[in-house]
Amino acid sequence: MGSLQCHPFPDYMNVSALLTEEQKMICASVRDFVSKDVQGLIREAYQHEQFPMSIVPSLGSLGLLGANLSGYGLPGMDAISYGLVMKELERCDSGLRSFVSVQGSLVMYPIHAFGSEEQKKTYLPALASAEMIGCFGLTESEGGSDPGAMKTRAEKRGKEWVLNGSKMWITNGHLSKIAIVWAKTEEGIRGFIVPTDAKGFKAKKIKGKLSLRASETSELYFDDVKLPENALLPQSQGLKSALSCLTQARYGISWGVLGAAEACFDEAVRFSKERILFGKPLASKQLIQRKLALILSRITQGQLLALRLGQLKNEGKLHFAQVSMAKQNNCELALQAARECRDILGGSGILDEYSSMRHSNNLETVITYEGTNDVHLLIVGEQITGIPAY
Repeated sequence: MGSLQCHPFPDYMNVSALLTEEQKMICASVRDFVSKDVQGLIREAYQHEQFPMSIVPSLGSLGLLGANLSGYGLPGMDAISYGLVMKELERCDSGLRSFVSVQGSLVMYPIHAFGSEEQKKTYLPALASAEMIGCFGLTESEGGSDPGAMKTRAEKRGKEWVLNGSKMWITNGHLSKIAIVWAKTEEGIRGFIVPTDAKGFKAKKIKGKLSLRASETSELYFDDVKLPENALLPQSQGLKSALSCLTQARYGISWGVLGAAEACFDEAVRFSKERILFGKPLASKQLIQRKLALILSRITQGQLLALRLGQLKNEGKLHFAQVSMAKQNNCELALQAARECRDILGGSGILDEYSSMRHSNNLETVITYEGTNDVHLLIVGEQITGIPAY
């Protein structure tokens, strides 16, 4: 793998010069894996609304699941390396990054941060190797941007917990062996590890999505699901614990969407040079060059923002509102880039042999989940003014 290099373009400000050799190696290795083993599967996966499960063992063997966590045989990758992994995965498809992001940031992280030693030893190695798939249950049909309004409850009855309620928009829900479920208790909101084969647990696949089709999404239902005492994540304390998981996922998204934007940009540049219009390459037209220059400028700004975010995370100085700024900014620029690139492709852009429209459709979901675009602006707005406007 030593001879591989991350594609230097679009890297207009030579951000790659600020990366360590190890970070460049990780980036190149993931790109090589995606190019050889995943890229050819995504088109059909998107068409059929199915995640390509054949690649899951490789995600585990390459150390991409929970890659930024330490101990228990986990890679302990630094924040920038992890961000580069997310970027290379989403360069292929947002559904691929979502799978890895959910497994690592929303399933493994809460166990790592809030679990008992027994839970960590039991679940983290199995989740890292992809022997076990997990999902994260926070959002409810009537909750959305207000997770504190959840109705799912867990009641203590003797030495058991009894879980009732439902969750919505759950990535990998019907593919999972365990679910990290957040529920109201007498002590406030707590997290639980729920086996999906428990009596009373039901997962229903959500069909008919026009976005993120290579990612599988479910509704979860809990009807008197009985759990042992040790199903509780003992260190989970209130909604703050659940939201800290989302901060981890949003960090990865801030990097990931840049991969989608870069893929669209590369495709548009290539197409515009090859497409002959009025006897000249489309790339020779002022309007096209203006569009490409603006797209590249926005991508470059996003790259610099993500890099600084990673530096702060490595230093242990990252604030959740900084992650909100990066998630909002980079999702918006990526979606705008994908739409502009689809426009440059003209009629060809609606064909699935090109990726820009697929990325654009996917990004409509990414700009909405893990906190909507507007909610992240309000998080930053509260930091500016000191006044919450939710």
